[in-house]
Amino acid sequence: MRITSRRKATITFLILGVGLAGVAVAVGFGWIILNWREGIKVFLGVIFFGAISTGLVLNTIFLLREIRRNEQHDSFINAVTHELKTPIASIRLYLQTLQHRDVDEAQRREFYRRMLDDTDRLLGTVEQVLKAGVAGHKKSSRERVAIDFGDLVRECVEVARTGHHLQPQALRFESMAENGAGASVIGDREELRTAVANLLDNAIKYSGDQVDVSIRIERPDEKHVRLSIRDHGVGIPPGELKSVFKRFYRVSDRSLAHIKGTGLGLFIVRAIAKKHGGRAFAQSQGEGQGTTVVVELPRNVSRENQARENQVTENAVRENRA
Repeated sequence: MRITSRRKATITFLILGVGLAGVAVAVGFGWIILNWREGIKVFLGVIFFGAISTGLVLNTIFLLREIRRNEQHDSFINAVTHELKTPIASIRLYLQTLQHRDVDEAQRREFYRRMLDDTDRLLGTVEQVLKAGVAGHKKSSRERVAIDFGDLVRECVEVARTGHHLQPQALRFESMAENGAGASVIGDREELRTAVANLLDNAIKYSGDQVDVSIRIERPDEKHVRLSIRDHGVGIPPGELKSVFKRFYRVSDRSLAHIKGTGLGLFIVRAIAKKHGGRAFAQSQGEGQGTTVVVELPRNVSRENQARENQVTENAVRENRA
């Protein structure tokens, strides 16, 4: 009901804004036609009515954006409320069962396992919200260090595979920048780990029943390292490829309503990529065609050159010993 009323308000403001702008333009042109012989009045009239029309258009755009932002905020609140309420209700139910009924040891262990899963879900939601706030800041308070991005991604893949109980072929990792030759970056390890983990979680979540995700690291040029994560899931409509990186945004397809989330994952990814001097974008042929999310980061060329020099030195020492 609230969404319907907001849409009506959006349409009302749009019609009102366009109508007022049209009236201002019509009045302005009419006044100019009637006074076209008086140059100074015509000149001032053009400026005056132009300012009014521009103000009306900008005000309408601002109102529409605020209405859209409030809709996204409400969607976020609803999603977070559900993500918090559902595991809490589940934990409460298990605790009440354990309190009022005698259960055997096997069932008791199963209840404990499910409660732990629910607490992990709660913790994950809280951390997602907190990380979104931290990612929104342009600067990080942590010290940036040289990181082997390939190793970091490989670790995240193993964690995701274990956490989601997936077979090795479900997440396939491939690196075209092995042994430090092109995968070194300067950054915050935890932030980059968060970004990669969010990308993997999204790819798995939107893959459906058959998880088939490929992870690839390569060097598109001499200055960047690129991470591409491709799934074969639900895909993204072409008109929403940029919008999915906005805070609180979720794809509007109703068939995806059962997929839970806060709408913060890709926002965090893009914010972290920008903070590290890189970029993030998505590619998809449309619904049902899968999605590829790409993160490009600046390479730490000096570290890579030092690694090559060290490797050459080690090879020379081995040859001399031989």
